[in-house]
Amino acid sequence: MRPRLAPLVNSTPFRLALPLVALFSVASLLGLAAAFAVTQRSFEQTVRADLNQDMAGFRAAPSAGALSQLVEAEARDTDPGRMILSYIAPNRRHYGNALIARTAEGYHMVSPSAEAPQIAGRYLALTASLRGGQLTVARSLAEIDALRDVFQRILLLSLVPAILLSLSVGLYLAQRSAARVGRIAETLEDLTGGNLEARVSPASSWPADLAQIGAKVDAMASAQDASVTALRQVSSDIAHDLKTPIQRVAVHLDDLTRAPSLRPKDRALVDTARAELDGIVSVFHSLLQITQIETGSPRARFAPVDLGTLAETFCELYEPTAAERGQTLRLIPPATSPVIEGDRGLLGQLLANLIENALRHTPDGAEVTVSLETTEGQALLAVADTGPGIPEAEHALVIRRLYRMERSRTTPGNGLGLSLVASVASVHDAELRLMPNAPGSDQEGLRVEVTFPLPHRSEASSARPAPDGNAALIGAGRSASAR
Repeated sequence: MRPRLAPLVNSTPFRLALPLVALFSVASLLGLAAAFAVTQRSFEQTVRADLNQDMAGFRAAPSAGALSQLVEAEARDTDPGRMILSYIAPNRRHYGNALIARTAEGYHMVSPSAEAPQIAGRYLALTASLRGGQLTVARSLAEIDALRDVFQRILLLSLVPAILLSLSVGLYLAQRSAARVGRIAETLEDLTGGNLEARVSPASSWPADLAQIGAKVDAMASAQDASVTALRQVSSDIAHDLKTPIQRVAVHLDDLTRAPSLRPKDRALVDTARAELDGIVSVFHSLLQITQIETGSPRARFAPVDLGTLAETFCELYEPTAAERGQTLRLIPPATSPVIEGDRGLLGQLLANLIENALRHTPDGAEVTVSLETTEGQALLAVADTGPGIPEAEHALVIRRLYRMERSRTTPGNGLGLSLVASVASVHDAELRLMPNAPGSDQEGLRVEVTFPLPHRSEASSARPAPDGNAALIGAGRSASAR
């Protein structure tokens, strides 16, 4: 069975159509069988009546000789394929147009001479002892056999096409229903993937049940969108409202630092407070940046971006930092650099966060590898390290905002790095995956993969990569820790 046909055959409309088709087929077969039985019985009764009438006519013969002459005269004008007359006179002489022979299989009609055509077919016979001899009159049942052929043709020419037509209609209805169910499923998949603007929008031509389900899904999506928008707005409002007081505190701390009467011990406390304040500002900035990505319209700024060139730029940017820490930052370029549609600044922020995350949370001597692969219709960007890694149970948690692992609480960061990476990936319809870099070893490490869809060949051939700029480098300086 074809892969496209299997879902239709297993769909509810087609399965509902099958019992109806089976019921229609059984009813039609029973109706045809009953009609054939009644018609056949009527034909047989007519043949029996004709036989009784023929036998009554021959009984009127006064003697065996007269009966013999009457049978012989009738036999000359009678086609044996339609009616057979056979009379065995008292003197054992045969008269008529056929002989009746008995074999192990039953009685058979045999032509009286070798030159005469052989007799075939089914007959209904009536035999009686008459005038000292035996008279047999048989009439052909060819009309009943022809009737059977007629009913078989009716079965083939009416019932079989009707069944095929019914199954075709069932498949057509299943296909229409499958398209509507598929639309609902795609909407639910989009909603699950974070696209809260997806809607089913059932048309007026939809069946009432599917239209009701589609309307309920749209209502649920609208409610969820409103809730998420409200939560994002609250987060944004809090960040905006606290931004000014925090700046004022920073100004006051700066003024306090310039005071000549400040003791060294108090100056150290002020410096600590300023450092903590810088961390708070970083958290608010990251939260605002994530909110802007999720609530804004970055797709309007999408342009062709060469991922290979972008990865090379950021690896060169962070290579001195890695060298200072005794770490190795290595780029594995692809054979063909993939070009995707996206926002260069956001993609640079994603790559910067992943590289900083790997460098910050791996020990001295660790190796961080950035690689690019091009598969059919996809571009795979991966950043892998040889550090302690992340337990699989926490892979989904580290993407949440402000989540930090227990061992990372003593290191700089605010737990928003991978959240920002996830937001950028979602905007670009990319898939984000976390996995061990070296499963089974003491230092499994972490491998973060981001799979981007590639544009169609026609779009890729006409598009040109955006020129390198400073927007991505400026954004890189604002990245936040992910762990």
